[in-house]
Amino acid sequence: MNLFQQDHCLICNNVIHPDIGWRAIFSTEEEHFLCTKCKWNLEKIEGETCRICCRPFCQLDEKFRKGDLCNDCFRWERDPEWQGFLEKNRSLFLYNEFLKEVIAKFKFRGDYVLAKVFSVFFKAELTKMSPDLLVPIPLSMERLYERGFNQTVALLNESGHRPSEILTRVHSEKQSKKSRTERIHLPQVFKLAAEINLQGKRVVLIDDIYTTGSTLRHAAKVLKAAGAASIQSLTLAR
Repeated sequence: MNLFQQDHCLICNNVIHPDIGWRAIFSTEEEHFLCTKCKWNLEKIEGETCRICCRPFCQLDEKFRKGDLCNDCFRWERDPEWQGFLEKNRSLFLYNEFLKEVIAKFKFRGDYVLAKVFSVFFKAELTKMSPDLLVPIPLSMERLYERGFNQTVALLNESGHRPSEILTRVHSEKQSKKSRTERIHLPQVFKLAAEINLQGKRVVLIDDIYTTGSTLRHAAKVLKAAGAASIQSLTLAR
């Protein structure tokens, strides 16, 4: 055991000063990935949220709320074409400017090691959810070649969970370049990778950001058609 080991924050690269005390001396020191400053910049989603999408009600004007749903989820659930596909989404952090930059480094600049930063948070949340299958939102082959890895698969792998890569995706324009309306009215871009019987299975979809909920609902629709009993989702940011 190295009492004077200095870990570096995987986000800002500053030295993380370990807590030297009796506990550290008589126990195995955990590996640290985040400095105190970066931890504080990650805003956990807490308090009352939309029952489905995890949108914090404290940041939402009352006129955009319908009971325990935000207006967006109320509209999704009122539409017979989409009603009931996504049971619940859980997002870990608010998509603030700090996290926006971190995800850009992770997702678009190929900084795979940042998956380790969120592995502890994902592991804790997935333990509570205990699904039968963890299904990452896939990238198209073109996008996967461009980025080098699927960020959602990376999050699961670093959390010690085995991804079930049973969905494939048709190549399309980046979601970040689409308007809100275009995201909501996407054509179906997902299909099952093979003939799979999901009868009675509890599935959790994994994605990096929940924006309009369109991507997750499109994926959920395919899984429901294959027999899944319930579909929830876990995302890094909201």
